[in-house]
Amino acid sequence: MHAGLQDNNRVHMSFTELGLSDEIVRAVAEQGYNAPTPIQSQAIPAVLQGGDLLAGAQTGTGKTAGFTLPILQRLKGGKPAAKGTIRALILTPTRELAAQVEESVRVYGKYLKLRSTVIFGGVGINPQIDQLRKGVDILVATPGRLLDHVQQGTANLSQIEILVLDEADRMLDMGFIRDIRRILALLPPQRQNLLFSATFSDEIKELADGLLNSPAMIEVARRNSTAEMIAQKIHPVDRNRKHQLLSHLVKTCNWTQVLVFTRTKHGANKLVEQLGKEDISALAIHGNKSQSARTRALAEFKDGTLQVLVATDIAARGIDIDQLPHVVNYDLPNVPEDYVHRIGRTGRAGASGEAVSLVCVDEHDMLKGIEKLIKRSLPREVIPGFEPDPNAVAQPIQLRSGNGGGGGGGGGGRQRAPQRAPSKPGKPAKPETTAARPAPAGKPAQPKRPAAKLLSGGKTASNRNRGSQ
Repeated sequence: MHAGLQDNNRVHMSFTELGLSDEIVRAVAEQGYNAPTPIQSQAIPAVLQGGDLLAGAQTGTGKTAGFTLPILQRLKGGKPAAKGTIRALILTPTRELAAQVEESVRVYGKYLKLRSTVIFGGVGINPQIDQLRKGVDILVATPGRLLDHVQQGTANLSQIEILVLDEADRMLDMGFIRDIRRILALLPPQRQNLLFSATFSDEIKELADGLLNSPAMIEVARRNSTAEMIAQKIHPVDRNRKHQLLSHLVKTCNWTQVLVFTRTKHGANKLVEQLGKEDISALAIHGNKSQSARTRALAEFKDGTLQVLVATDIAARGIDIDQLPHVVNYDLPNVPEDYVHRIGRTGRAGASGEAVSLVCVDEHDMLKGIEKLIKRSLPREVIPGFEPDPNAVAQPIQLRSGNGGGGGGGGGGRQRAPQRAPSKPGKPAKPETTAARPAPAGKPAQPKRPAAKLLSGGKTASNRNRGSQ
């Protein structure tokens, strides 16, 4: 399934009725879709009108097509991009999401004479330069690599007609606000701005205030809700038996395709090694993996040849797999909102899915934060043979760095909200991105200054290593 489109029998409307051309509707129909989702039925007409848009929708609701389809429609009637220019810019937080969005642009625009390309870090820059020189109607990019091109004089942003900030909440969490502000300063003042976010946090509203001009507002999902089609449960277990329990579940439940989330890159690598010893095929994707390795792992997982894909939160954005049956939280996320994003990888397009969380004593506070956010208590199910020690004492997450325990804490992974260990000498774990300010457990990371103020402020260089984007 390509990002963003899904059947939805509850919406009795066709794509033609939304104002899309025959060429676009034909491409959409060839993918097996004939009815827009709620976000699409509202966003497409709003974008076609030419005004700014602030749209909130949970993952799996079809938001990608909500902006790619009307952008294709708007650009098809104008002059193609001249050499060295860009007409529409879509910014995304991760490589995987960028690649997926650009694939959607190509699939749905196959009968249009529009050029699109995608640029991100971790791969050679010269092929990207060649594409940009030809002129690009729709460019999908991560912020850091785009700024690399700007600094080298290989990307001209002065002719952009439409700007999209996709997954804006994640971009704020990852500390991209400075890069976004630098990019905005290079854009023409007269343009259409579209901001899409999984949640309407206060920070997102502040960003919107500084960017959007009298926007239309759409929010099709309840704030911080979890999909009703997803069966959720908790398996209490001791921290050092998590990998054994996961192996047990994969084998006894005959799981053939399961996405597993760990807190850190180190934890992901360790778990892949442990599963391999149990004859379970597994690969990891995270910021330290080469782009070719990440692409290969994702392709094998999508086509069913890989049984288990282990991912950190940063790498998981952009994983869009039809009928993905199982998501496992091997480690609970420090930020409760990430639980919603994680389990939203299953139960997509009206299909049912299962989200299982392996919870040790160290994570009880995290679990409370998640249950408070989703306003429900998650059912507990102890697996026979894996009963947790009732006398176990909670340990700070980071103290378990590299000891091979089930929690996978520490070890150099990205931790947007690390739990601080007692004062102790030594370096903190290196995050996948350093621009976001760490926050106490249970609270999302915040930009160093309010988003709207940063948008209007002076020059600020980003400290982030753009190569990881």
